[in-house]
Amino acid sequence: MDAPMEAPDACTLPTAEQPLRLAEFDALFARALRSVEVFGATRARMVFAGPEDLEDTVRDLAAREAACCSFFAFTVTPGRGGVALDIEVPPRYGDVLEALVQRGSTLGGCSSLTG
Repeated sequence: MDAPMEAPDACTLPTAEQPLRLAEFDALFARALRSVEVFGATRARMVFAGPEDLEDTVRDLAAREAACCSFFAFTVTPGRGGVALDIEVPPRYGDVLEALVQRGSTLGGCSSLTG
């Protein structure tokens, strides 16, 4: 079983809502994550494929996460047959990105590639 992912001090999402947000990410990873690429300790790209409304789902979740954890910088890019989510964090939050990448890789059934 995976260790629980804890929200960093910079997260303003109420504690009671954190498990719900994590469950949203988990569901997205399990349903649609196809690949993960890591570009050092502060940047990663997750590529999703799925239903027509996938881009809206990824955009909505990324926007809500950035609103409560302002250290995340998300860029959503639609492409042929999928949606790329580029994630960047300041160096002091590299461990948070690493945990997110690990969780995504595990739940999405894909390995993370270092670019």
